[in-house]
Amino acid sequence: MTIDEKAAQLTSVWLSFDPDSGDFAPNTMAGPFAQGTDPEAIMAHGIGQITRPLGSKPIDPAQGVEMINDLQRRLVEGTRLGIPAICHEECLSGLMAQGATSFPSPLNFASTWDPELVERASRAIGRQMRSVGVHQGLAPVADVARDPRWGRIEETLGEDPYLVGSMVTAYVRGLQGDSLESGVIATLKHFCGYSFSEGGRNFAPAHVGRRELADVFLLPFEMAVRDGGAYSVMNAYQEIDGEAPAASRWLLTEVLRDAWGFEGFVVADYGAVSFLHLMHRVARDGTEAAAMAIRAGLDLELPSPAEYPTGIPDALGRGLLSMDDVDRSVTRVLIAKLKLGLFENPYVDAERIDLDSATDQELASEIATKSVTLLTNDGLLPLDASGNSLGKIAVIGPNADDVMALFGNYSYENHVVSTHFPEAASEIDAPTVRNALATLAGEERIVYAKGCDVMGTDTSNIEEAVAAASDAEVAIVVVGDKAGHFKLGTVGEGTDRADIDLPGVQGELVRRVIETRTPTVVVLLNGRPFALGGIARDAAAIIEAWFPGQGGGLAIAEAIFGVASPAGRTPVTFAPKAGVEPMYYNHKYLAPGFPRQDDFRPVFPFGHGLSYTTFEYSNLTISSPEADAGETVGISCTVTNTGGRASDEVVQLYVKDEYASVTRPVIELKGFTRIHLAPGESAEVNFSLGPRQLRFTGIDGRRIVEPGDFKVMVGASSADIRLDGGFRLTGDVIEVP
Repeated sequence: MTIDEKAAQLTSVWLSFDPDSGDFAPNTMAGPFAQGTDPEAIMAHGIGQITRPLGSKPIDPAQGVEMINDLQRRLVEGTRLGIPAICHEECLSGLMAQGATSFPSPLNFASTWDPELVERASRAIGRQMRSVGVHQGLAPVADVARDPRWGRIEETLGEDPYLVGSMVTAYVRGLQGDSLESGVIATLKHFCGYSFSEGGRNFAPAHVGRRELADVFLLPFEMAVRDGGAYSVMNAYQEIDGEAPAASRWLLTEVLRDAWGFEGFVVADYGAVSFLHLMHRVARDGTEAAAMAIRAGLDLELPSPAEYPTGIPDALGRGLLSMDDVDRSVTRVLIAKLKLGLFENPYVDAERIDLDSATDQELASEIATKSVTLLTNDGLLPLDASGNSLGKIAVIGPNADDVMALFGNYSYENHVVSTHFPEAASEIDAPTVRNALATLAGEERIVYAKGCDVMGTDTSNIEEAVAAASDAEVAIVVVGDKAGHFKLGTVGEGTDRADIDLPGVQGELVRRVIETRTPTVVVLLNGRPFALGGIARDAAAIIEAWFPGQGGGLAIAEAIFGVASPAGRTPVTFAPKAGVEPMYYNHKYLAPGFPRQDDFRPVFPFGHGLSYTTFEYSNLTISSPEADAGETVGISCTVTNTGGRASDEVVQLYVKDEYASVTRPVIELKGFTRIHLAPGESAEVNFSLGPRQLRFTGIDGRRIVEPGDFKVMVGASSADIRLDGGFRLTGDVIEVP
């Protein structure tokens, strides 16, 4: 291979297909990453990847497949080496493409506390992607959420590293499938510490020590690599203690490859190589940036040919890179193409496109249903819509009848349509909350009033909503966020906030409705946990639904009317105000300050969620009250449904290390399981606590398990502990890599 051919394999091209002309056109989404539109010129020496061929504009999947096949044919038949390209797409909530299933957001995935369900979903997503010629998905997000002011919290799987790690591992297994020949490469992002930036501001520095990095922020990535076999990783944008992850050999090589045994390839988050020069200012020009990234272990530049095509040859000439450095990255990319079977099968059959099947629609609805979380309930719910006892229902709020309110920032609907192609919004077919309530209760019972917008200060329509609530037997107020990146909404990438209250005048709308004395159910469609203030106290019930996807409207309505019993659990802490952030359940002993800050108490704790039935916990058993530090301890208990409805319960295992050589969290999640019990039914729940669950980073930087006393707690949330006991580990300190 020539130097130009090698450099080409380490970059990508972002082209857009114009159905009207049948040719390629400038990509309106590419922005600063745009390049020319002549494929022959851009791909004269080949190309490593094709960027977002289906998720950059509304395009018929069959036309998208035609475009992909055309580009692959130009590569296979029109370049000297004939190497096909990897096509990558976003897939955080399903394949970001017209006609694909729009699954719920990652916060919904996490709220199910059901990794097997997440694996089923990602397997379906992978099947849809492969059917249209996409080989790599830019998901899952393995960032641990610690500050809800950060706009990208809606892309995460919550605040606990074990929960996040369990979910991303399941997602990776499903997406990649049994073999990459039929599966899709999963991409863990953003490596690492991206979610704990100053003030929750996008790209801002993260001040995290290496011990906290290892035990909190790196743990989900480690689990997904070592247990899930993740084959790609994407760097984070921000800096950690002055070091940009895109140029960090410690992160990209010493940790990822040397310590964890990662065998795949690393891709740049869009523009991250250029940012080493333009933003971080650790490289004087693009050539230095390319050399720094390649040497660190960043193999492939996305989304377009910016620094690598010219920077790599220049860096070789200037002695900033060796050919071994380049060959190492090229080899990784070519091996990935071999594993995907691209050399044997570079094209895709348009007759075998498989998007949004009835089975996948049902799966999306199941996740939405299982993620619905009942935060409060004074006994009003579930409502009975089966007879004539229920009168008028006032359905109020800006998110009640807005189909876009069901989708997160990294969905096709809100990332592509509402932001760049709003004229295509009419094609989005999903029942809103209002539609679904009318389906179950009857249109004649529904009185609708929007009340206000998600954003803005206009209160002129609140009186109409108050009047509707006053004349109704029940008011259902649907409020929350508008997903949109770079300040085009209230939550999403680059849409950070200084406060965590309901945006705009929605808080006033909810308060005015509650003041009518009509029993009020508040439904949240949102991407961050809000500080709800008096709403949490005064509403008759509050339902947290996040961004539940195309089946979310019906899932919410079914929870309200008792067709389904809500059993979602919060994957994040709900704080009383922004001033106490960052607030998370597994904090250190002195996190509340001294004297303790009065407001350092969650409104809704991590793992919280109510049910329409009751559960009793009993018979806690610890297999070994005393065990060697290298042994596994078994924990079991019995859970009984003592109420009158069948429902799921999420049984959670927490551990507290009583004393250690470094400061430790007050409580940590170490196991969980979701079970279904009929009224009167009991089940035995079993957990195992082994060295990998009990290890932490010691004073010398080694991962260790220390002898000592451990408290075991089993319950329905981090603040609702039903059973507790303890055990002691004996012997010597052991290292657990």
